[in-house]
Amino acid sequence: MEKSDLMERLHQAETGEAAKLLRDILRTSVRETLYELVEEEISSLCGPRHRPKEETAYYRSGSAESEIYLDGCRTAAKRPRIRRKSGEDSSIEVHLKTWQTAQSPDAWEEAMMRAILCGVSTRDQKRLHESELKGLSKSSVSRLWQRKAAGLVSELMGRDLSQEPVLALMLDGVHLADNLCVVIAVGIYADGHKEVLGFRVGSSENIEVSRDLVADLVHRGLQTAKGLKLLAILDGSDPLKRAVLEFFPDAQIQRCLVHKERNIKRYLSQRHWMRLGHLFSDLRKAEGADDAVAALEKIQAFLSDKNKAARDSLEEAGEELLAFFRLQVPATLNQTFLSTNIIENAIKNLRRHIGRVCRWRHESDHPERWIASGLKLAQRGFRKVRGYRDLPSLVKALQRDDSKEAAA
Repeated sequence: MEKSDLMERLHQAETGEAAKLLRDILRTSVRETLYELVEEEISSLCGPRHRPKEETAYYRSGSAESEIYLDGCRTAAKRPRIRRKSGEDSSIEVHLKTWQTAQSPDAWEEAMMRAILCGVSTRDQKRLHESELKGLSKSSVSRLWQRKAAGLVSELMGRDLSQEPVLALMLDGVHLADNLCVVIAVGIYADGHKEVLGFRVGSSENIEVSRDLVADLVHRGLQTAKGLKLLAILDGSDPLKRAVLEFFPDAQIQRCLVHKERNIKRYLSQRHWMRLGHLFSDLRKAEGADDAVAALEKIQAFLSDKNKAARDSLEEAGEELLAFFRLQVPATLNQTFLSTNIIENAIKNLRRHIGRVCRWRHESDHPERWIASGLKLAQRGFRKVRGYRDLPSLVKALQRDDSKEAAA
């Protein structure tokens, strides 16, 4: 099956099938890269296809059935054949180094898999040094991956953000291990596309880590369009909120409703979880501020005779639960801007990617390398946000009052 067909199926697949399809896509990418590498080696000996070198003794000689290793299993593949003239009427077959490497069950495939996971383009993959490509030892594979992943860290954390103004900023933190927390920033733009803007690693979601991340984004040029306020969707972390307001004082802060529902459930008996879930679902589907206020009042009424800590958790968020609804934009945008699910989904992919890590070495850039490569892989699956055709109404709603008066 073609890779484009696999990608189309991946976008429509359920979670269980998606994992298998992703593996198929990676296998297809490895196979395609192998043939590009083989062709490069052949061209260096014989010249380009249909334009052979006149002075060379090497020439193409069709193909033969053979096998390579993919995913630890032997897989049938056609091996291009090359021969070298050894006399006036004789020749000998040449064994291509690239193909010999692909027939090794050891590390070559892992090297290519990691390169693909790191987002290395096919053009770059086929220019990997021959000693790297062979990858017959675990240490050489590890060094290859470290080099590529370190480059990804620099690319992700050093990218110029001033070229396009951001419409909304999503910030969320997750604990990956003891004393290891990563705070991730995703930007959403007026045309509906989204990008990972950066991340910071720390021991917790504290003010130093949060401020450092937002300050870095601003330093690299993060800004809104002239006359627009920033819409910030946060997970409920007070340090993140303080960091955003320090650099964007008039930002509209929307609390993630999924996080708030999850927090309230911690204070309730499981028999109340289903009802609470239905009520929050109604809130997320609300159309406009009045509908949202009514839905929130139902949640308050439900919690009135329940755990006081659950009520306090709801009241703590205050107007931040309704900030997006106050903008009076189409409900088609609710699914995107009422939660940090975009980051949550990226984190799910990140966790699969870092699953093989047994011990984090905090004293080096080890966490940053793994996180950058995982986020790069997750971002390759990003598509435009749901309801993106209604984003012009959000742009209009985020205009500052002085801009609205000037427009009038």
